[in-house]
Amino acid sequence: MLDALTALTRGTRLVYSRGLRRYVFLPILVNLLVYGGMLGYVLGHFGGWLDHWMAMVPEWLAWLSWLIWPLFVVSLVLIVFFTFTLVTHLIAAPFYGFLAARVEMQATGRPPLDDRGLARTVVDAMGRELVKLGYILPRMALLFVLSWIPVLNLIAPLLWAAFSAWMMAITYLDYPMDNNMVSFRDMRRRLKARWWPTLTYGGWVTLITWLPLANLFLLPGAVAAAVLMWERHYRDIEAGTAPGGPLQAR
Repeated sequence: MLDALTALTRGTRLVYSRGLRRYVFLPILVNLLVYGGMLGYVLGHFGGWLDHWMAMVPEWLAWLSWLIWPLFVVSLVLIVFFTFTLVTHLIAAPFYGFLAARVEMQATGRPPLDDRGLARTVVDAMGRELVKLGYILPRMALLFVLSWIPVLNLIAPLLWAAFSAWMMAITYLDYPMDNNMVSFRDMRRRLKARWWPTLTYGGWVTLITWLPLANLFLLPGAVAAAVLMWERHYRDIEAGTAPGGPLQAR
């Protein structure tokens, strides 16, 4: 049984092996530029954002400021993290989709089912990322609202952690599935059908994204790991085996 950590270890070794190394340099460069720009912006505004949020706490909750302050800090850090993640993946998606296709050819000896050209891959990858945003952003907004509700905001960090694992699973496992003509809806059903590999994989990728600078070099390995996970856990799911109804082809 291929577990998530083993897949990430093998995937990282794979993308830096001969024949695949040249496909990881552009995603790393793109992420580095976005990382540097957003880090500078956040460091320059973080204090002001926090002061603004604390000023909005009603007087009758002032006695809980010792608890509200760290919760706001955690929530703000998570929001910044999700924003950075969404932006970087929106920009790097075409490169990751192309990398996933090359990894699949090398790891399995066969090309993906959907053999698109480079130009079509770029256009479709951007469209797929917009579909992901349409799924993720409303749920992020709901969690953001819960983070402001007294009592409920005590569990908000845990909800953000669980959601981040699910979001990362969707983000990365979608690359090989999109390459193999699996619709976004069907992809989510396949992930739910193998919920434990899905959440453990997403959890490990979330931890990787929190490693400053190192994540830039490890995330391409997460793309390769997604291909290995697709091959081992999700490819063999046939129509009607996933919860919630039959799987449908794109």
